[in-house]
Amino acid sequence: MPFKVGPWEIALILFILPSLAIYFVPTIIAIVRHARNIIGIILLNIFGGWTFVGWIIALVWSIRDERQDNQGGNSG
Repeated sequence: MPFKVGPWEIALILFILPSLAIYFVPTIIAIVRHARNIIGIILLNIFGGWTFVGWIIALVWSIRDERQDNQGGNSG
């Protein structure tokens, strides 16, 4: 029996998955940039991101946060 694509599958592909990707943009940016306050950014994105203001704050924080220094020596 072949797989039939119904309206729920189309909604999932066209709306829900892209919406989730956009919702987690601040978290993705923080992970890629190795942000210092990554846990705070993720928590704000998850719990406060549903408000537009919380999402904007998480986005700005993920962009402006300093990168974590993974090197264990003196830089100088």
